[in-house]
Amino acid sequence: MTTLTLTELKLFLREKSGPAFGVGLPLLLLIVFGNLPFYNEHRANLGGLRLLDTYVPILVAFVLAVLALNVLPPVLAGYREKGVLRRLRTTPVGPVRLLAAQLIVMLLTAVVAVSALLLVARFAFGVVLPRQMAGFLLTTLLAAVALMAVGLLVTAAAPGGRAANALGAVVFYPLVFLGGLFLPIPVMPPMLRHISQVTPMGAAVTALQDATNGHWPHWLALVTLLAWAAGAAVAAARLFRWE
Repeated sequence: MTTLTLTELKLFLREKSGPAFGVGLPLLLLIVFGNLPFYNEHRANLGGLRLLDTYVPILVAFVLAVLALNVLPPVLAGYREKGVLRRLRTTPVGPVRLLAAQLIVMLLTAVVAVSALLLVARFAFGVVLPRQMAGFLLTTLLAAVALMAVGLLVTAAAPGGRAANALGAVVFYPLVFLGGLFLPIPVMPPMLRHISQVTPMGAAVTALQDATNGHWPHWLALVTLLAWAAGAAVAAARLFRWE
């Protein structure tokens, strides 16, 4: 299993697009936002926080969404399309181990990307580290599991790598919108804010912002993430085809 995971990690790094989107893009957005005066003004409708302060938890959830919906599905669907998963079923390795190796690679990449975001935000732009670190880590883990489960569902529904790429994008953009990337959740219209709370991105961002501000994440947001993780995983397992 270790050898397989290392092999998948090498392939992931060799592709370059995965690290660029999963690690580089969120950091680039942070640097751009951090250097714009608009994002550094303290705002009354955000409780006196800067817009940049509220965007760091959003970018953390954005990292997880990119990896789960833009990176993972094309790789796994491409393996199925090329017959890799079918051939592995006849070997001791088995396709399930390959799937597990890919998930481990995505989670390791998420750890690197989230750590880099928090450190750059803290030391380059003065954004405080999460005051409720335990709640922040728990939420990040639950959000990663929920979004990866949605990514596996996208993989199960897509016939090939290109279709997985397209379907992942169709799911990705509404989710990141509802997660506050284009319009922070606290300033959304009430109806849109309620819709956001029942999505994995909206629940993740709300819980991450709670933990960042020193509060334990609201139980409803955590339950929402657990529900998405369980529901999407069950649906993906029923729909997933190895060939």
